[in-house]
Amino acid sequence: MKATGDLQLLKRINRSVLLRLIRSQPDLSRARLAALSGLTKSTVSALVRELLDEHWLTEAAAPVATHSMGRPSTPLNIDTAKRVLVGIEIAVDCLRLVCVSLRGVILTHTEEPLTDPCPAQACQQVVRLVQLLSRQLEEKQLLLTGVGVCLPGAVDGALGLVRLAPNLGWRDVPFMAMLAAELAQVGLTPAQIFLQNDADAAALGEYEFGGSGEDSLIFINCDVGVGAGIVLNDRLFAGFRGAAGEIGHSILQVDGPLCSCGRKGCAEAFIGARALGNKQAVAKGGQYLGVLLQNLDAMFNPHAIVVGGRSSIEHPSLLESARATQQAYAQVAGLQSPDVRAARFGVQAAAVGAAALVLHQFLRPLLKENNHVPGN
Repeated sequence: MKATGDLQLLKRINRSVLLRLIRSQPDLSRARLAALSGLTKSTVSALVRELLDEHWLTEAAAPVATHSMGRPSTPLNIDTAKRVLVGIEIAVDCLRLVCVSLRGVILTHTEEPLTDPCPAQACQQVVRLVQLLSRQLEEKQLLLTGVGVCLPGAVDGALGLVRLAPNLGWRDVPFMAMLAAELAQVGLTPAQIFLQNDADAAALGEYEFGGSGEDSLIFINCDVGVGAGIVLNDRLFAGFRGAAGEIGHSILQVDGPLCSCGRKGCAEAFIGARALGNKQAVAKGGQYLGVLLQNLDAMFNPHAIVVGGRSSIEHPSLLESARATQQAYAQVAGLQSPDVRAARFGVQAAAVGAAALVLHQFLRPLLKENNHVPGN
């Protein structure tokens, strides 16, 4: 049994290697894949055939001539026409759903008010949206690879547990099990369902679909709450119990304004959506966001910091002020600032990131949380 399991894992690893190569270098031939991956040509040929049959890959209709004397090669690419990924964000006051291609192109999206923040009702609302979308995908003969769900709180991805989501009023909620039980109605297995924090998910969306090839990235989500998603060395840094990146509750001012968590002077009290009621508050919030950028750069030295969420979308000057503040700190120390930019997917960043979570896990079979292959 162990030998069989090891072979299956090895096969999944080899499939993921080929997919990641083709994602980063489109139009690769089988021969080139074998050379880059170190796998034998026969192994590559067999795996490519599987990936074509399962609509992960597509190949050109006709071979392309090469500069060598060998046979013309057939370019391979990610199939963007058949498989889709679904992401859902449970925000404090709404639900957002997106359906994206394997390249992150948004095919459809919807948003509706969160009717009831209690876990059971939120789960039912998520299921209703997925059921409706599932019927639409079936009519279009599209394959649903998996569903990712994200929300504002500390999420233990390995256990599928929401440990604490203060702005939703959730604590120690086994939300993954609740979702799996309900989504079985549309034929989804637990192996196709993923759960993550909203800022972590948004970071994965930028990382997987941003197209900039960064090896380290931090996403700051400025909404009602404030959180950060951290990608380092091709992995999401979630922390011991999924609580890494809760920068909204890092203290920026001793005895400052009261925060929703009960403490005083938290970042959320300065740059959360509820704190930005006038121009003066926005100006002050921009400075404090700049301090956060400086602190994150000092701690992690990322290639890029992406800022998204309601606060930054509704108040564009917030990011401008924050970037200027952070750059001033860097200049004083004679350091180079990281690339600081607005979220690529705007208000849908977390939902797109939840969809990216499905792909991210599939492409990394050795991740601790991932012992299955979605879509098979």
